[in-house]
Amino acid sequence: MTRRVALAVVLLAACTRPAATAHPAPAPGAAYDVIIENGRIVDGTGAPWYYGDLAIRGDRIAAITPRGMLHDAPTKARVDARGLVVSPGFIDIQDQSGGALLLGDGRQLGKLTQGVTTGIEGEGSTPAPLNPATLPPNASALQRTFAGPHGFDAWLSAMQAHGISQNVGSFVGAGTIRQYGMAERMGAATGATLDSMRAAVRRAMEDGAFGMASALIYPPNTFATTQELIDESKAMAPYGGVYITHMRSEADHLLEAIDEVIRIGREGGVATEIYHLKAAGTRNWSKERELISKIDSARAAGLDIQADMYAYTAGATGLTSCLPPSFSAEGKLFGNLASQEIRARIHQEVAHPTSEWEDMCGLATPAGVLITSLRKPENQPYIGKRLSEIAQMKHEDYLDAAMDLILSEHSRVETTYFLMSEDNVKLQLQQPWIKIGTDAGGPDPDSVRALVHPRTFGNYPRILGRYVRDEHVLTLEDAVRKMTSAVADRLSIHDRGVLAPGMYADVVVFDPATIIDRATYENPKQLSTGVRDVWVNGVQVIRDGTHTGAKPGRALRGPGYRRPVESN
Repeated sequence: MTRRVALAVVLLAACTRPAATAHPAPAPGAAYDVIIENGRIVDGTGAPWYYGDLAIRGDRIAAITPRGMLHDAPTKARVDARGLVVSPGFIDIQDQSGGALLLGDGRQLGKLTQGVTTGIEGEGSTPAPLNPATLPPNASALQRTFAGPHGFDAWLSAMQAHGISQNVGSFVGAGTIRQYGMAERMGAATGATLDSMRAAVRRAMEDGAFGMASALIYPPNTFATTQELIDESKAMAPYGGVYITHMRSEADHLLEAIDEVIRIGREGGVATEIYHLKAAGTRNWSKERELISKIDSARAAGLDIQADMYAYTAGATGLTSCLPPSFSAEGKLFGNLASQEIRARIHQEVAHPTSEWEDMCGLATPAGVLITSLRKPENQPYIGKRLSEIAQMKHEDYLDAAMDLILSEHSRVETTYFLMSEDNVKLQLQQPWIKIGTDAGGPDPDSVRALVHPRTFGNYPRILGRYVRDEHVLTLEDAVRKMTSAVADRLSIHDRGVLAPGMYADVVVFDPATIIDRATYENPKQLSTGVRDVWVNGVQVIRDGTHTGAKPGRALRGPGYRRPVESN
């Protein structure tokens, strides 16, 4: 069934779906709130663009007609999109804005100026669900609600109530589920402990999670066994959940890591998704075509496996990714780094690994490791320096320099790693099962102190400007599909991701001739250009490239959502 045919089916069925509220079709002749006219409609399905007019009433798209047919229709506002593209709002499948949406200003300027109207959280960890054992001793009243019987729903509701300019939804973090049952302990989850974790997964699905998201290079995620992830996947399968993962390896054991994803999908009975697909480290670039073949072969055999990506040759994570995960067990990393004896053991493990783990410093080499954020005054000279430079400045080897910074900052230390091949980025963009995500938050650049990854402000315009317009790596229609309906379909969000009457009015107007990223690794705090206007749920949040201050964003929930019954 095509997306166009499916739209009619899902709109008829919307009234029975607990995750969305259905609205009747608009009455003919009634006034509209906004008419966007004369634009090139790229509807998100992958179909060729066409000239048309689009009308919004309330929070929905009320009509789409051939160009000129709404010229005399009554409306409160009329927007001329001549020479511009009108598309669905982009859906970021790997957003990292959970903290800002819960406690920050909620405006998401960095994302909205890219055209992103919905962010999906959850890679590895989420603020909920909690239990009394995992609730922080100094937990706020708000955090305590996350430990209630519907903690995950309480978190989603809290973000909406806080006031946000984009929509938000989330997977439940596999690391959070792991902590729910096992705290920071290593070892397999079994028996009653595993039962409690599976029950927490089921409750999160009923609270609106889109599935479960693991990040298997980060403790405590990395301590999860394959069987544990299979058992948790079985628990979410009846709710339509997707298992999405930052795999155990994106480098030396890349192909084996994909095999694990395939096994979890097959035995767990769930669709699977790979976060930020890549072949990391020059010695692994040649594996790119084989990893694509593995995915194609699994799909040909009937397994629903897909992937997403950002369009850069560097990734970003913590400097702690240069250390073996076992030294972070039970929350003892900083204590371990304070011991010279244990530091010697870390040196030995890095030099002669006895277990499989992703040594990011080894893959990027110290010259390819860029330190982007440090808080302590004495460490400020090292911001923007490569780890090799810092080691020279401190007159020690790179590993001791890394451990010193982590211990001094008492944090993971935000870091950019240069790992990927430009040719592989282009090849991945052309795959039909690829979707787009940022793996980043969306702050106002004026509020950012660190040298954040440029994907924070530029991922989507970079694809539309560089890879669509300038280099013709993929078509405009396919790029927009990968940013919109492909994500909506993956997550069973049937009322967004496509421009069609009855869909929610998440709409972007951008200039295909000028859209481009401006953020760089050296100077990342620059908004992209080319996105002129953005509406979220029918409310304009970007006008002529400037935030309006409106916060109409809503919490979105997955197909297994069951509205909590309020107690009397």
